[in-house]
Parts: sequence; structure tokens; C-alpha cells
Amino acid sequence: MNVSLFFVIFSVVVVYAFESIADLLDIKNVSMRIPEEFHGYFDIEKYVRSQKYLRVNTKFFLIYSTLFLIAEIIFIISGGFGYINTIAISFGFGYIVTGIVFIGILFFISEIFKIPFSVYRIFVIEEKFGFNKMSVKTFITDLLKSWIITSIIGGIIFSVVLYFFVNYKNAWLYAFIATTVFELFVIFISPVVIMPLFNKYIPLEDGELKNSIEKYAKKENFKINGIFKMDASKRSVKSNAFLTGFGKFRRIVLFDTLIHMHSVDELTSILAHEMGHFRLGHIIKNVIFSFISIAVMFLIFSLFIHQKWIYAIFFMQTQPIYMGMVLCMFLYTPISFVFSVISNYFSRKYEHQADIYAVVTHKEPEAVISALKKLSVNNLSNLYPHKFKVFLKYSHPPVLKRIGVIREYVSRELDAN
Repeated sequence: MNVSLFFVIFSVVVVYAFESIADLLDIKNVSMRIPEEFHGYFDIEKYVRSQKYLRVNTKFFLIYSTLFLIAEIIFIISGGFGYINTIAISFGFGYIVTGIVFIGILFFISEIFKIPFSVYRIFVIEEKFGFNKMSVKTFITDLLKSWIITSIIGGIIFSVVLYFFVNYKNAWLYAFIATTVFELFVIFISPVVIMPLFNKYIPLEDGELKNSIEKYAKKENFKINGIFKMDASKRSVKSNAFLTGFGKFRRIVLFDTLIHMHSVDELTSILAHEMGHFRLGHIIKNVIFSFISIAVMFLIFSLFIHQKWIYAIFFMQTQPIYMGMVLCMFLYTPISFVFSVISNYFSRKYEHQADIYAVVTHKEPEAVISALKKLSVNNLSNLYPHKFKVFLKYSHPPVLKRIGVIREYVSRELDAN
């Protein structure tokens, strides 16, 4: 094994090791003590069930990630990229189309590998813990729809990026600009074109809840294109809510599973939190950070994509640029991992800020807290995640931390007044 190949495999293994250690520490950090904050929300039976759910899921993902890593290393060492390239070339298409065929074959190999794990997670684990409501038909149609959408969007982006890297000296910059424009376009049209392919979005009926949300939005001068109820219950009993889209396409979406378990004040508080993300600029900041990571990725492509040793690492005699783009992703893996840790750090800060925004503007701190508690109980969330797991993987702070920050803020405000 040459030094370069060792480095590539080592970087992938290191990322795997960090994530696996975090998962193992998380399991060991389990506590059977129900926090005082959750007395009356978690009974002992459901709390024990939540801990078991954590263990089962963690072990499952450890097995999956381990098998995926092993398969990935075997594929690299056995010259799998060369075999796939031979198949792609055999169709006799032009360079761009051959590149799309190459990346398409890799994509479907990866997807087929994941199918049995997805089936087990949904129809065994989620079913066992009472979450799954998805039928086999819905699973298959979701899979096919996601493949088609990914193929169309991914095919367009990949072909444009490949075209620039084949024909232009400053390809990374042109590729970045094109990708940014296209992704912004997808973000705008997603709420009205892509998302309805998977779920029904029914305008929320007139009543106390709709009046409360509209009154709050009007008070905050927050323009929306409608309040919708999503049929999440056809897949899971887990609940959530979100704001999606920009400008005139912006809409509020409530899971139907959420509406049945929360009071009007709690639901309005949840939406106040989501509005806070928009008002405080979190959405724009996240988009900008995402674009920075894309720019860095394309810059790495430009630095290494024409280097012969990159292709030699993966036992390639030729140097097709479309393969170079895929191979450079392995060099980007540790950088991507660091970006994700940084992104999660800021995301956790944004969640605290949005919580406080909801408290300040809706003026119902106990409604925010009780909503967080109910969401945690309903989704069997881990109340005692290990700090290392939170640092690496959590985009939201642990619920007890969020409640503590809210109570501290309210206490300071009371003392100040």
C-alpha cells in the first residue's frame, strides 16, 4: 500500500473512529434517573423505553457505519473505480454523459447497499418502538421518487461542474457560482414543487390555532404564504414543525402528529422559535456557510484533479476528470468533517437564540418549555447525551440545556424588573 493510499484510508477511518467513539460514550452516559424537569412528562416505563431506543439505534448505526467502511475500503483496494469506469466507457457516450453514467453507477451501488439497512431501521426498530406508520408501498415510492429527483438535480449539477473543469482554467470559481445559483433556485421552488411530491400540504383549517399563529405573525410583521398541515402520520408518529422557502414562497408547516399533542400556546411558541431563525438571520448564515464549504470543495478539486498521483492511488491508468472529482472527495472528507462540527456548533447557538426570541416575542416561556418537553418525550429523545457526542453531531442543544438557558434568561429578566 503506497503512502498516498494509506493517507486516504487513514483519513476515512479517523472520521469513522471519532464518530464511533462518540456513539459508544453516548451509550455509556445513559442514566436511569428521570430529570426533575420531566416529572409528570416521562413515566418510568416510557423513560426506560427511551433509553432502550437509544441503545438499539446506536448499535444499529455502529454496525451500519462499520460495514459501510469495510465495503468502501475493499472497493478502493480492489480497484473498483477502474471497473466502474470501464463499464461507463463501454456505452460509447460522449465525455460528459460518460461522467454522468460513472457517477450514476456509484450512486446506485451506494443506494442499493443502504436499502436493507433502511428496511430494518424502519420496519423493525421504528416499528418495535411504535414510531413507524409507513407502508411498504410508501417506502418504495419514496425511494423511487428520491432517486429520480436526485438523478435529475444531481445530474444537472454534475454535468455543469464537469463541463467547467474540462474547459476552463478557473473552473472551481465558475462551478461554485453555477452551483450556488442552482441551489438557491432549488431552495425557492422546493416548497411548491419538490416537497409536495412526498407529502400532502393541506391549508390549516380556521380556528383558534390558525388565529393564534396569524395574530402572532402579524404582530411580528412576519409575512407568510400560508399555514399548512403536513400528513407526517403516514410515515411516523414523530412530530415536528418548520418554516420553509423564502419571500412569497415562505410557508409554515405543522406535522399533523404535532397538532394533536400540543396546546395552542405551545404550537404558537414552536412557530415563534422557527420565525426566530428567520428574524435573527440564521437561515441566511447557514446558507452562506454551506456555500463556503462548497467553494472550498471545488478549490480542492482544482488543486488536485489534474495530479497523476491522485488517480494512481486508486489504481487508475487513465485520468478522466469526472473520476478525479469523485476521488478528490476522499481528500475533502476530513475537511468536510471539520466543517460539520463547526456548523453544528453555530447551529446549537442559533437554537438557544431562537428559543429566547420565542420567549421574548410570544411572552409565554412555560409554553416554550412544555413544548420542548413534549417533543422530547414523544420522540424518545436522549436527555443525557455525552458532551463529546453533542460536540461532534448535535445540531440542537440537549433539551435540558435549552430549558436551563430559558429559565436563566427569565430569571435575569425578573431580577432586572
